[in-house]
Amino acid sequence: MKDLFFSLQVTMPVFLVMLCGYFLGKKGFLTREFCKTADQLVFRITLPCLLFLDLAQMDLQQSFDIRFVLFCFGATLLSILTLWFFSAHFLPRQEVGEFVQASYRSSAAILGTAFIVNMYGSCGMAPLMILSSVPLFNIFAVLVLLYSQPTNELHSKAPLKKAVKGIAKNPIILGILAGALYQLFVPISLPTIVQKTMRSVAQISTPLALLSIGACFEGTKVIKKIKPTIVASLIKLVLLASIFLPIAIFQFGFRQQQLIAILVMLCSPTTPTCYIMAKNMGNEGTISSGVIALTTLLSSLTFTAWIFLLKMAGLV
Repeated sequence: MKDLFFSLQVTMPVFLVMLCGYFLGKKGFLTREFCKTADQLVFRITLPCLLFLDLAQMDLQQSFDIRFVLFCFGATLLSILTLWFFSAHFLPRQEVGEFVQASYRSSAAILGTAFIVNMYGSCGMAPLMILSSVPLFNIFAVLVLLYSQPTNELHSKAPLKKAVKGIAKNPIILGILAGALYQLFVPISLPTIVQKTMRSVAQISTPLALLSIGACFEGTKVIKKIKPTIVASLIKLVLLASIFLPIAIFQFGFRQQQLIAILVMLCSPTTPTCYIMAKNMGNEGTISSGVIALTTLLSSLTFTAWIFLLKMAGLV
């Protein structure tokens, strides 16, 4: 029961902020113009700042584990490629990008880390998990969303050039690269003034994105696309963990903090960033907003169930 209450305390505020955005949108306080500007602000400024800080401030030397890093990288890559392959055969092209991104992309850095800190008192293996998976989350998000754009650039005369250009100019990717390069090659930490300034800007990302998602949420459109929304949510909360957790336990022998970090990577709620990127790359955003709302609402139950099973087995 304690774990359930904690999970609700972590996930329900996220859902309730989205609900606030929905009612504020209905009352006219948050207009479509506001949401468009907010989405651009998060996509181009605040979220790149957040990702830069997360990577630039990691202490990789203290807890580096090559087996753990390779497992997280491999599980993420295999999940994305498999989802992309099958969805491209069963969904209309304009829905593929949102479906794939919402099915694999966890809120690992924000909600996931909160779970780990609550259980162990520190971030544990979260930084290594983030480094192994989040760059892939974002790079493939750009690729699948480019693929499903209404004006599909990947079907033009120069597909590779267009794809590379889209990735190279993407603010999310630039934030990740800048943070990784700083962490690897700059021997001094960021000055406190710079850190606090960037952190203040970065902290806007999640609440602003959630308000925008809620204000622009269109229930009738989500209902029309309820099947892909439900399927993507089940993949995110149940299927990926069902496949990769047994491999992590029995083939690699991961336990305790490593196993919880892997669980966070696989089945924490879909990140609000999915909606921001989808909208800013020419996609509708309906499936993204629906999956974010549903996985956020249900994750307190599903995540608690996973932790309960692992505790019963004496693995965490």
